[in-house]
Amino acid sequence: MQIEMQAHSFSLTKAIRDHIEQRINCALSSLHENINRVVVKLSNVNSHHIGIDKRCQIQVILSSQEDVVIEDIEWNLYFAINRAADRARRKVTRKLALQSNRPLTLPARRLLPCAVHTHAA
Repeated sequence: MQIEMQAHSFSLTKAIRDHIEQRINCALSSLHENINRVVVKLSNVNSHHIGIDKRCQIQVILSSQEDVVIEDIEWNLYFAINRAADRARRKVTRKLALQSNRPLTLPARRLLPCAVHTHAA
């Protein structure tokens, strides 16, 4: 699965790139045959203020439908990536199930089952 990463207001470190790749692969690998590409955009919303300001936007470009776009804003960039990846998985699963008229069987709301390495922001 092709994953494109972009950062605005800061540079992407190897740790952030590795974390994104692991979380996206964990979230969407079972759906890969329906996905053309995933674009992850990171930004610092309020770079000069303290608070919840780390944004992760995930755009899943599907082969047969409109794109799925998820955005999450958290105080910690790694948390934002984790939550956005989990939400993207649920939304893509839901969309594909509706398209194919399959019964909708979503996993319970939870963080992804893959190992999570939370880093300080």
